[in-house]
Amino acid sequence: MYINAASTISHQPTFQNAGFSKLIEPLENSSELISPNYKEYIDAGLLRRMSKILRMSVAAAKDCLKQAEIEQPGAIIVGTGLGCLQDTEKFLNTFLSVEGLLPPTSFIQSTHNTIAGQISLSIGNHGYNMTHTQNTLSFEHALIDTSLLLSEGRDNIVAGAADEHIPFLEEAAEKLNLPSKNNLTSGASFFVLSKEKSDRSLARLKDVRTIGLVQDIDTEIDSFLSDNFLNVSEVDLILYSDLSPRVESVANKYFNEHYHADSKMINYTKLSGLYPTNSAFAMHYGIDRIQQHPELKKVLVLNGLNKINLGLTLIESLET
Repeated sequence: MYINAASTISHQPTFQNAGFSKLIEPLENSSELISPNYKEYIDAGLLRRMSKILRMSVAAAKDCLKQAEIEQPGAIIVGTGLGCLQDTEKFLNTFLSVEGLLPPTSFIQSTHNTIAGQISLSIGNHGYNMTHTQNTLSFEHALIDTSLLLSEGRDNIVAGAADEHIPFLEEAAEKLNLPSKNNLTSGASFFVLSKEKSDRSLARLKDVRTIGLVQDIDTEIDSFLSDNFLNVSEVDLILYSDLSPRVESVANKYFNEHYHADSKMINYTKLSGLYPTNSAFAMHYGIDRIQQHPELKKVLVLNGLNKINLGLTLIESLET
């Protein structure tokens, strides 16, 4: 699969900013979402009724289509871990406080598939439209679905992921005694993928794999690299998530035992902040690094955000 466009809205200056990987630093505790001028992408009447996650997703997806110079994609595929939290919270609060019939807007816009649906409505697309919600592996499953569709003959597919932060998440994290070393953030990353290389191609998505209820991380990494005819010394950059101490320690041990890879490893959660589908941010970051550093040929995204799940994504430069 070839990646012909990439767009991310996040707490970093990523949107329409080629070379952002050279500029960004680990997030501060007080970071805010850096939003573009949404009126350039969304009609003002619709914009007023859209939550943060919908605004981010529609704008990023439309930006991708503009980059790729296509009007209608062959499909729209979205991964989300928690869906439209802002509208879900609004609907539940209304349900608890209002008697009688409730206004339907918040309920309609609270479902996970609203994101892909709104992208479709905004561009008048009537093709394949799918939402994947497999916790921290939602984005990887969206990419797998994309690969299957491309093998069936579809082309120029918009695929991405989005999740939003609301204050309730801070309360829930505190009550559940979840680690607070990473900022809870929002983010949306979208891509246009094609089976054929073009003059707009940025990188190649070589392979993606998901493992649920993972037991032996070393074995899974070995198997993934072996299936792609690689050994660890041939990977130029490893992007990993460190929320799970088990995954972090195993990853560090694995890569340093096989190859002294300290300088090759970047904890992408420190850059993106914490949200279920931040591996999509990592993929865009990896693509940008490849664009800015021609010596980078192979980038591995190691998604261990959830200790029982493992996502592996291999990106290659076009010169590989």
